[in-house]
Amino acid sequence: MMATRIGTGLKSRLAPMKNSEIARVFQDIADLLELKKENVFKLRAYQKVARSIEQLPVEVEQLVAEDRLKEIPGVGEAITKKITELVTTGKLDFYERLKAEFPGRG
Repeated sequence: MMATRIGTGLKSRLAPMKNSEIARVFQDIADLLELKKENVFKLRAYQKVARSIEQLPVEVEQLVAEDRLKEIPGVGEAITKKITELVTTGKLDFYERLKAEFPGRG
């Protein structure tokens, strides 16, 4: 579970990410990849995962804990690692690097 201490950035109070927040990150990744003119199949994979996560009847955090992420349509090994990093640390380095390439966006 991701935990955050308010005001300090240190971990102590549990604050799990909601599926909608996780889906938003993956949709934003797809949007950024599109701006970069990346392979259309790659950005569609992120779009599909975002939609799948939004429609899940359970929290992604539970699937991470149970090692069941690959049950989500469109999730393979690379995206499994990204979801796990996001849920367990509260951030995703790949996403942060991608956002840094477009500093004026958002």
